[in-house]
Amino acid sequence: MINRERLYEAFGEIIYVVAMADGLIQPEETKALEDILQNHEWAKDIQWSFEYEADHMRDPSDIYKKALNTFIENGPDAAYESLFEILEEVAKASGGMDSEEASTLIDFDVDLRNQLIKDIEKHDLLSREG
Repeated sequence: MINRERLYEAFGEIIYVVAMADGLIQPEETKALEDILQNHEWAKDIQWSFEYEADHMRDPSDIYKKALNTFIENGPDAAYESLFEILEEVAKASGGMDSEEASTLIDFDVDLRNQLIKDIEKHDLLSREG
């Protein structure tokens, strides 16, 4: 398990990837993220990471891999539920979720779940009984 600060930085990274799915971060997406994070205990880390990636305009596919690896290294976590809620709200902020954003969200969900299941099976953490 990784430290919480790094986990929430990965939140900001994957939010950046979803916001960039259509090729541009819309002002409405940035505003939605700020509004959503107002009461989040790790808002500073999430917002910093998102803004860092946006300022540096790094390749979303590289950031996707980096963030996904962080989530996989961390393992299953209840915080992922709020992450997906944030991702959906940000994606919907600029006139609704477009097909690129939806595809990125679905890909992330599938990739994360599949890798976590593989890791659980590899470590034989699932009961093999009935």
